Amino acid sequence: MDSDSDFYGEDEMVAELEARVDSLDVKSWWQVHGLRRNAGIRSSDEEELRNVELYNPYAGVRFARQLCETVDEFLARLPPRSTDVTPALEWIFICNPHIPDLQRASAGDNTICGGEVEAPVPYQARLVTFVEGGTERLHLLRNFIDECTSSNRPKALVAAEIVKARDEAVRDILTLSHVLHVRSGKWMLFPDPEDVDAVWRIVAEATANNELGVAAKVAPRVKETPSRARLLCVYTRDFIDKSDIGRVLRRMRELGLVKPGRRQIYYKCDAYTYLGIGAGNIWGIKPSLYASNDFFNCPLTSTRTHGQSS
Repeated sequence: MDSDSDFYGEDEMVAELEARVDSLDVKSWWQVHGLRRNAGIRSSDEEELRNVELYNPYAGVRFARQLCETVDEFLARLPPRSTDVTPALEWIFICNPHIPDLQRASAGDNTICGGEVEAPVPYQARLVTFVEGGTERLHLLRNFIDECTSSNRPKALVAAEIVKARDEAVRDILTLSHVLHVRSGKWMLFPDPEDVDAVWRIVAEATANNELGVAAKVAPRVKETPSRARLLCVYTRDFIDKSDIGRVLRRMRELGLVKPGRRQIYYKCDAYTYLGIGAGNIWGIKPSLYASNDFFNCPLTSTRTHGQSS
């Protein structure tokens, strides 16, 4: 080059570029461009992107992040490692603020005990109706199991009939939950107490930035068992949408939360939680629908199929 100006640019251009750098609001830039990247927005209208409305089904709830506070402020207000559990604070919650059609499961047909601390549900969800129907289906299964085990028929035949009846009950419950729009589920992590704040920060920031699912929650400290691993849930919208469930899992792997070949993590539908289907349940139903290695060992597709529980 013949002159420095040819390489570095004219003084006027350099001054203009430096002024643009000095005036750049990095946080606002990421809010706009991160939203476009993660939500799949294609509009070139920057003003429209800046004015995207944010939502919070847990507005006004003390144990959840509020849109009037930054994620850093939320994490400082409720650090899970040192925040004690109370009757009014059983979980610490954050919702994805880019999803408009969700509400807290504590209004209308969605008012059930414990529903307020699970994932928010679509407005069309009929949670109470599902719990009533699902509970009745489990009663029928329990009665059938009791009748079979008290009979004098061969044990192998009895066992086969119970497995068949259990599979049918699971299929009925999952179908009912989907028809009634009780579709959310969660990947479950169990960080140690000394790691929970760091892990929760990663999950909370990614949830707020629309990188994971619809919401996330973490257990506060229990004084009686301070060394126990904390449950941390990363919620997705639909337990039969394996493409989205796998996408969230892959992002968790990218964030260092999950590692292939290491200890598996498991995915459970909220329908099971509402019905009390946990580990060692009296019906013998497997409480999880998927395991992380199911996705890491197999190519992911967009096929939407029910997870099999038996």
